[in-house]
Amino acid sequence: MNQPGDTVSAWESKRYIPKPGEPELPPQLAVYAQKSTDEIIDEFNRMPFFMNKLDETDGEGGENVQLEALKSLAYEGPPEEIATNFKNQGNECFKAGQWQDALQYYTQGLDVDAGLDALTVALYLNRAACNLKLKNYRRCIEDCKRAMQIDELNVKACFRAGQAFLAVDRLEEARKILEYGLSKDAENKPIRDTLAEVEKKELLIEEQSKKKKRLADEKKLIEQNLSLAIKLRGIEVIHSLRPTEFLDGAVLKLEDPMDVESQLVFPAMILYPTIDEFDYVAEVGELTEPADLLRMLLDRPKEWFADPKRKNFNLKSLQCYLETSSGGLVKIGKKAAINSALMAEKVKAPLFDNGLRLYVVPKEEFEDWVQKWNKEEALSKRA
Repeated sequence: MNQPGDTVSAWESKRYIPKPGEPELPPQLAVYAQKSTDEIIDEFNRMPFFMNKLDETDGEGGENVQLEALKSLAYEGPPEEIATNFKNQGNECFKAGQWQDALQYYTQGLDVDAGLDALTVALYLNRAACNLKLKNYRRCIEDCKRAMQIDELNVKACFRAGQAFLAVDRLEEARKILEYGLSKDAENKPIRDTLAEVEKKELLIEEQSKKKKRLADEKKLIEQNLSLAIKLRGIEVIHSLRPTEFLDGAVLKLEDPMDVESQLVFPAMILYPTIDEFDYVAEVGELTEPADLLRMLLDRPKEWFADPKRKNFNLKSLQCYLETSSGGLVKIGKKAAINSALMAEKVKAPLFDNGLRLYVVPKEEFEDWVQKWNKEEALSKRA
């Protein structure tokens, strides 16, 4: 009995407790008197009529006899009737968007093997529709094939197979099956619309293929033009064992990729070996003069020049040198085009790692620097 202050649940408040002189519960209901709400709901859920989820046990690990009896009813009657019932249940599930459940019903209908071609074809086609919705395209195609093995004139099978083939980009097969369907029903709008989608996709793929080939041909032509331009100029390109990160993957190109006579463009490393510093310029044309580069690079705050080690860093004092193919050094005039050294026949200065390597040294410090230059060491750094 509840004590004052105890909480009484809604279930307890409605629970039947006979008072003196009132009748006890009937035996069939008395078993529920001492059970909780959850226990009663669980027990109801094992009764087919009240089920909201499938429970195939009796609550104690045994078989749900009522459910098994109900399930067995589905297979009572002539095969045609059983298969038709499964088809109808599948149709209801399909209309409700329950495609997996519908698929199971159609499969059960096929398993009955009613022996009626029209019913079997309908079950295959309906299951194909479920597989199409579930994106089981291969299974959809198989169901359509089985339907057509029974009824080769079935245009609905052509339509669904065509949709499945289209979904997996098997366009040639989609076209063939859809065209076959139209040969049997020339005015079939779903088939005509699907075939139009196939043709649209074929056209798109053809355009993409042409574009890809055009780009590949263009890339090849650009590479050929660049190779020819370098060859015509007599320019040598040397690769280092360990390229500087700035020139790793550097791009050497023509200003106009389609014109071998247009200016070569490349990145440049401007090295200041006497102070162990450098500058990087992303793009330099072969006709650029070192003086133009120096004017740009010397456009710095006054504080930069205040450092004693840079006291001789001015346009008049600085001299420019390039490393030669043989590992030595060659001076390039500040007003000479860079390609004059790159294209020289006697003492040639190559590009390194597709870029220019320009040494800039004050003339007052040139003698000390050049004496430290090691030709063998320079050659050992090349690939």
